[in-house]
Amino acid sequence: MAPFAAGSVGMGIWVSVPGIFLLYFLTDILAVPPLVAGLALLVPNIADIVLHPWVGRLSDADLARRGHRRRLMFAGCLVVLAFLALFVVPAGVHGTPAAVWVAAALVAGNLLYSFYQVSYLATPADLGIGYHERTRLMGYRNVVITVGVLLSGVAAPLLAGDDPGVGDYTRMALILGAVMLAALLTGITGVGRLNRAAPGRIEPGHRGGLLVALRDRQFRALTASYLTVAITMNLVLAAMPYFARYELGDAKLTTVLVAAFMAPAVLATPLWVLIARRIGKQRGLLTAQAAFVAGSLVLAAGATAGLPVLIGAVVVLGVAFAGMQLMPLSMVPDVVAAAGPGGAASAGSYTGVWTAAEATGGALGPYLFSVCLAVGGFVAGQATQSSAVRYGFTLVPAVLMTAAIVLQRRYTLDRAAHAVTETSPAPPAR
Repeated sequence: MAPFAAGSVGMGIWVSVPGIFLLYFLTDILAVPPLVAGLALLVPNIADIVLHPWVGRLSDADLARRGHRRRLMFAGCLVVLAFLALFVVPAGVHGTPAAVWVAAALVAGNLLYSFYQVSYLATPADLGIGYHERTRLMGYRNVVITVGVLLSGVAAPLLAGDDPGVGDYTRMALILGAVMLAALLTGITGVGRLNRAAPGRIEPGHRGGLLVALRDRQFRALTASYLTVAITMNLVLAAMPYFARYELGDAKLTTVLVAAFMAPAVLATPLWVLIARRIGKQRGLLTAQAAFVAGSLVLAAGATAGLPVLIGAVVVLGVAFAGMQLMPLSMVPDVVAAAGPGGAASAGSYTGVWTAAEATGGALGPYLFSVCLAVGGFVAGQATQSSAVRYGFTLVPAVLMTAAIVLQRRYTLDRAAHAVTETSPAPPAR
């Protein structure tokens, strides 16, 4: 499983480094106004709503025709070039032109990333494994991707330096881009090994694969909740550098916050695997979401609560984050298995819709935070504006996660799926 999970390191770099630093890079390094910067991250991802399901159908067609999905994954490795373009901005380009440059790089990068991501995440549904085995596989993968996010999230500001300029971000992108490429290629090797070790039945392609996914009420409920979670988590990641600088008064604390968020997530993932086995994935997910709300409310006290309390609250968010990543990703193949032959032949379409929701959350989260900044009158470099940063980082995520809990409770498949044996597929529960 190690080579398969290694692919997640490359995926984690693409998700985490732009997610944490790109909005800050635009507003504080390239002098882009907050709303313009938010739009530069939002608009390119709107195309993902259409592109990811389309990529899912291409992936399903490849599986039916070739017996594997790796052709698209190789093409997706070119996302490294787009990653470099995000931070390698031409000399003298600032303001709105810089936002346009970054937006164009995101359009290309998101499409290439979807080639890799959609096919990669369809792997558990392609394998001949059961309910608990899917949890273990995705748990192992989640540990690795969280380690990747942690290391890249901590390494990125260290590579950029204490007072970075455009050139420093270029150096950071070159180093992390090389790591990303090596990890993505290793992941392709791992997918091939898993397909040979636990082959599933390859069903004929279905023209209505996308409709099979969209008509699945269990999948719709799961995806709606996950979209809300994705918006929340991406908002929190984008807000961390601002919270460190403007609320806590020290930009260097960004590294501390990222580490306090990601390190517990690594350690907590095996615990969430055990929790899922004991009480089921649905109840485990609801528990993680409720813990996240509690941690966000503690953070709303701001600097007056004291740094140790705030770090402790961020640790709670990290532990909850691990559960909110593991459970839904291991529930998607449960939904596919419960859909019968039509679902098995349309696993790429399911993951295409799923990753479209994830990408949409990746865009809406930073944009929503940029709206909070704009409403609060944020001006880069001014220290007396912590209220907009604090409440955007804490209360808004708490409200969003509460909505995710309400949506998640509409998912009812898990009770039946949890009752199956470790080697049996989940029964239909429609």
